[in-house]
Parts: sequence; structure tokens; C-alpha cells
Amino acid sequence: MSTQIHPSAIIEDGANLGEGVIVGPFCHVGPDVTLGDHTKLESHVVVAGRTTIGGGCHLFPFASIGHRPQDLKYHGEPSTLEIGANTTMREYVTVQPGTEHGGMITRVGEHCLLMASAHVAHDCQIGDHVILGNNVMMAGHCVVENHVIVSGGSAAHQYVRLGEHAFIGGLSGVEHDVIPFGMVTGNRGRLGGLNVVGLRRRGFDREEIHTLRQAYRLLFSDEGTLAERVEDVARMFPENASVQRVIEFIQTRADRALCLPASVE
Repeated sequence: MSTQIHPSAIIEDGANLGEGVIVGPFCHVGPDVTLGDHTKLESHVVVAGRTTIGGGCHLFPFASIGHRPQDLKYHGEPSTLEIGANTTMREYVTVQPGTEHGGMITRVGEHCLLMASAHVAHDCQIGDHVILGNNVMMAGHCVVENHVIVSGGSAAHQYVRLGEHAFIGGLSGVEHDVIPFGMVTGNRGRLGGLNVVGLRRRGFDREEIHTLRQAYRLLFSDEGTLAERVEDVARMFPENASVQRVIEFIQTRADRALCLPASVE
């Protein structure tokens, strides 16, 4: 399949378009942009900056990708944006490149879905198979691990980490780091258990989920300090990779505090 460019689209000199790319009416592709094979831009899509978009991506009308970040400290440094293969960005999605204060790069992984009006700010690191619902707002420097779902209207504070397979309920404000497999809801999000439905859908068996539940109850009990409970759980489940992933996440030095259940705050 050959590349198809609508006569009204503007492809600036220097842009690199792969095989089978489709660029619809009134799109604008900047000179430092790379579009992977079979990526499709519907009408009125703008891709700017030093942006690389992987193959098989689909961008819907009025998506604005790669423009100058909304960071007053940004002064034109040659930062970049990378978007993985087979990712879909719906109407009015905005994704911005990195800054020198955050590693110079923003990343969105493969097989992601960014629904209408979702925003990914500068220096965010978004994993694979992530879903950001309508009007989700990811502030600068956030880290979102694989298979995370953030429901519509939710917002994450700068530097927040969302662990793998976490689920954020709609209209939640996430100020603190969310453990892998955790489920958070609320105007100021609080941990409300494990994302059991998501784990079942992704093939976690009954025994694995039961073990994670045991570990969760111990981690967030009211006995001792969190540091002591983390050490106890690490010793109790040394061979369970999922539990150890939660332990590793908690023990990693971070900019934000840990999101906790309301009962232990």
C-alpha cells in the first residue's frame, strides 16, 4: 500500500513518512517528524517538534502532538517525543515533548488508547497497553506503567507514579503514588483495594489473586510501621513475582508519597 497524502495536507521538508502512511485533509506534519509504516492521520491532525510515531498508529481529528510543552522553564531545548506502535489517539488529544528538567523526552508506549481530550504533559513516561479515558490529565513527569487504566475526568499530580495494572476510577484526583495492581477512587484519591476485575481479565489465576490479596491486607494493616510491614511481606512471599513487584515499587525512592487506604492514614 502506497503512502496517501490529501492535497490539502502540509508535509514539511524533512518529515519522514513510512510506507502506507495516510495523511488526511488539512493535517500539518512538521520537518522533524517521523511517522511509522501504516500510521493514519485523520483530518486536522497536527504533529510537530522532534516527534517519532511508531507504525500502525491512528490519530483522530484535532489531535495536537509534539508542540511546545506548557512549562514556563522550557526555553527551546531540542527535546523529543516518542509514541509507540499501534497506539490510538482520539479527538483533541494533546501530548507534549520533554524538557531538560525531565530527561528531554516524553514517551507513550505501544498499543495505548488515549481517548478524547486526554492530555499527556512534558516528560511523562507512559508504558504499553495503557488506557487514558476522556479528559484525563497527566501532569508533567508522571510515570504510568504497563496495563494501567485511568478513567475519564481523572488527573494525576506532577511526578506521580501509577504502578502496573493499576486502575484509577473516574473523576479521581491522584496526588500520591499508586501501587501496582491497586485501585484508587475519590476526589483526593485513596487506595480502595486491588484491581481484581482487571487482573482476572488479564489472565491472573485465582491463586495469584488470592496471594496478592493476602499481601495487600498485611501491607495496609494497622500493626507496626509501613516499613516494617513491607519487610515482613517481602520475607513471607519471596517467590511470588507479583508481590515482590509491589514491594519493589514501595521501596523505590520517589518524589511523591504513597497512596494509602483511608483507614490507615
